[in-house]
Amino acid sequence: PTAVFVVAYLVTGQNLGWSVGAAVAAGLLIMIWRLLRREPLQQVLAGFAGVLVSALVAKWTGRPEAYFLPGFLQNLAYGLAFLVSIIIGWPLLGVILGYFTGEGTTWRQDRPLRRIYAAASWIWVALFFGRLVVQVPLYLLGAVGALGVVKILMGIPLYIAAAYFTYRLLGPIWAEKRAAKSK
Repeated sequence: PTAVFVVAYLVTGQNLGWSVGAAVAAGLLIMIWRLLRREPLQQVLAGFAGVLVSALVAKWTGRPEAYFLPGFLQNLAYGLAFLVSIIIGWPLLGVILGYFTGEGTTWRQDRPLRRIYAAASWIWVALFFGRLVVQVPLYLLGAVGALGVVKILMGIPLYIAAAYFTYRLLGPIWAEKRAAKSK
C-alpha cells in the first residue's frame, strides 16, 4: 500500500484523495487475496489497520507526507522500548526470545548471555532510530516520492538484515547451549 500511495500520488499530479484511496484499495485487495487463499489474516488485518490510520492522518492534515507519521511514531516507540530495556538491564530481545525458547527469564542469571542479548538489542535500536534519522528530514522537506522510496527500502530489507545480524550474534551462543545440553 505504501508503494501504491506514492505511485498514485506522483501519477495523479499529487492528488491526495486518489492516493489515499489507492492505498486503502491496495490494502483491501491484499486482504481479499489472503481470504481467497484461506491464509491467516492476523498480520494482514494489522497491516490494513496501519494503512487506514496512515490514510486518515494524511486526509485529516491535508498533507500527503503525513501518511508516514504513524510509521515514525511506531519506529520511535519500538526504538525507545529496545533502548530503555537495555538501560534497565532487561534487553527486550532476551525477554522475547526467552519466552519463545521456553527459558523464561533464566537467561538473566547468565551474565555473558545477558550481554549478548543487550548487544543484539542494540541492532534493533539502530534499525528503528536509523529509519527516523533518514526519513524525518525527507518528511520535513515534504519529499513524498523520496520518502516513499526510502521507507520501502528501509522496511523489509533492513528488517531482514537486522534479523540476520541478530542471528549471527546469537547463533554461536545457542549452538554452545545445545552442545552442552546434549552431553
